[in-house]
Amino acid sequence: MKSFLTRLGSGILLVAIILVTGAYGSWPLWIAVTLAGFVGLHEFYRAVDIQKNDLLWWIGMIGTGMWAFIEWIVCGGDLAWKENLWMTLVITLMLFLAVYVFYFPKYDTRKITEAYFGILYVPVMLSFIYQTRMLEDGFQLVWLIFLSAWGCDTCAYCTGVLIGKHRLAPVLSPKKSIEGAIGGVVGAALLGALFGALAEGDPGLYAVICGVGAAASQIGDLAASAVKRQHDIKDYGTLIPGHGGILDRFDSVIVTAPMIYILALYFNH
Repeated sequence: MKSFLTRLGSGILLVAIILVTGAYGSWPLWIAVTLAGFVGLHEFYRAVDIQKNDLLWWIGMIGTGMWAFIEWIVCGGDLAWKENLWMTLVITLMLFLAVYVFYFPKYDTRKITEAYFGILYVPVMLSFIYQTRMLEDGFQLVWLIFLSAWGCDTCAYCTGVLIGKHRLAPVLSPKKSIEGAIGGVVGAALLGALFGALAEGDPGLYAVICGVGAAASQIGDLAASAVKRQHDIKDYGTLIPGHGGILDRFDSVIVTAPMIYILALYFNH
């Protein structure tokens, strides 16, 4: 009972933070997403055995900081900096390569690749929560990220428990079923349509966006599970009591956020 109350309490607090920062947007959301990016990257690095204060760890944190800073400028309206946003990734890669060369053979190719992948996988992907919020219809669109990811997760679980028979990824996640995956996509699409109707948006369009976002969210969920399985860990962290770390709670959101952003840009044009 105590563990349930702990999980419930931390879940309510997390939702409250998301609602407040998501509704306000601007610097509160930017700070929240940026902090989540730093913490999430640290969790990923720890999972792949890149220790805190290691040189690769520091470069990853510096790269994350550069990305977040330029993102703030670009989303604030200074589009002249837009190319510089992607250049931060090139600069970060150059730094990793410099370490690879000048500290050879301390770091092997796999470790350099994991360090760079971590930046793309965690802070860059998470940043699309903020970038989606800063779009023209961002106040409505940002909620589709969480409806897709967490709505799919809930609907997939319920469907899987009721009618799940065929395993989706039997080796990686034996409890997930194909029926559950389909139920998650359909459920998220229905939630998107309902949200569109209530928010005076386009129910059909929101249903499509949430359906596609839900499919992407399941890839994110399974990808995070694959990393944990490969490195023999149960959770990425303990930051959120009862839920684990940032990556444990936002594993599906990480992939859903850029997908919703891409779809929003596509349908807006």
